[in-house]
Amino acid sequence: MNALAILKQVRLTEKASGLSSELGQYTFEVYPKATKHQIAAAVEKAFKVSVVRVNTQTIAGKPKRTRSGRPTTTSILKKAIVTLKAGDKIELV
Repeated sequence: MNALAILKQVRLTEKASGLSSELGQYTFEVYPKATKHQIAAAVEKAFKVSVVRVNTQTIAGKPKRTRSGRPTTTSILKKAIVTLKAGDKIELV
């Protein structure tokens, strides 16, 4: 699978920026069926860095109601927290 198809976007939050500055960990929103090995390969290919570890987290969709009152859910989200080798860095902005 293509690296750009696996990595959807970089999650830029307060917690994510703290992880990146202190521990060298970066948070990505990824394709829901992507494995840890695919995510690591995609990050290494896209940013030319060495990946040490990948942690994933699947977040279930929340129940919502539409304007007409029909129940529905938001989409499922999968996050990946990628730890890079010491000295490697990703320039996001």
